[in-house]
Order: sequence, then C-alpha cells, then structure tokens
Amino acid sequence: MVTDFLDLNSSAPGGSGETLAQKLARLHTTPAPIPEGFDKPMYGFPVTTCCGASPQDNSWKASWADFYANNRLRTILRAGVKQNGSDAELFEAVEKTAETIVPRLLGDDHLKGVQPVLVHGDLWSGNHGRGRIAGEGGAEEVVFDPSCVYGHSEYELGIMRMFGGFGGSFWKEYGSLVPKSEPSEEWEDRVALYEL
Repeated sequence: MVTDFLDLNSSAPGGSGETLAQKLARLHTTPAPIPEGFDKPMYGFPVTTCCGASPQDNSWKASWADFYANNRLRTILRAGVKQNGSDAELFEAVEKTAETIVPRLLGDDHLKGVQPVLVHGDLWSGNHGRGRIAGEGGAEEVVFDPSCVYGHSEYELGIMRMFGGFGGSFWKEYGSLVPKSEPSEEWEDRVALYEL
C-alpha cells in the first residue's frame, strides 16, 4: 500500500480550518455508492480491511443488523475460537447478543433512516492527530490507520467512546451536525453495543 506522507509534527499555518467533528460529520452524512452488481447501497466494503491485526469480513449485506451480527460479532468470535480455542460462555454471550440484542436495537424494522455511509472503522485517539498531508497546505485535523466499511455512522462512535480521547467540545459539535438515529432514546444502548 502506498499513501501520501502525513507529517504529524507539522504546525504549518494554512490548513482548512475544519474541525474533526466537521470532517467526520461530512464523512458520516455522505451516502455510500452502489457497489457493482447491486441496485442499491449496501453495508460492507469492496475489500477486506484490518482492525489491528484482525481481518474484517466486509462482504456485502443489505441489512445493517445482519452485517453487524454476522460480519463483526460472529466473525470475531470465530477468529477468537480459531486462535484460542472454544469458550462455551463466550459463545453463548455472542450468540445471545447477535440473535436478540442486535435485532432489538439495530433491526431494519426498528432503527429508522439508517443508510450506509463511510466510517473509519477504528477511530480512537491514537488514530487521530494534526498533520500536514503530502507536504501541501497547512496542518489540520487528520485521521489515519482506517479499517473502513460502509456502515451505520454511530458504529464509529462506539470505538471512539470506548478508548476516549475526544473531549466534550467534539461530542457537542458532532451531535449538532449529525443527529442521533431514531429511536434517539436508545442511542446510548447502540453505542455501547458498538463498543463490543
């Protein structure tokens, strides 16, 4: 993989002036393209990505609940079993979550107005900084080391909240730009689910 050089030590003036919240809001409100061979935007990504050393199953799904239960929770469980052996209690917890909690909080007939958007997929404070891209322009808010997927925008927020490092001003600004999905009173529960 070849990418532009990101100088994280730069303090050069003249960046875009956009905050991380503004940039993330733009990312999280831009509809996903229609993948080849489909007639509507889908959840997934055209290639396998990695979150740390873990390959992510990004095969296309029409349903976000189906994608999250099968391509994230169950896939991670299978990888864990392969590497560490089976654990009946963990298997039961993941299956209960995938079969009961995911449909309850993320089901197509319950979660309203969700469309696939591009998410970073591994956004925590260690994958965010200020930098200058390819020696051009000024320093500005940047993110790096993604594990991209077209998914629910709130999926991103689980990792961000779990690892911390994003202050109250970020959350307030982001919340003013990207409304919580409906039912909004279940936002905390969804974000907690996305921390798994």
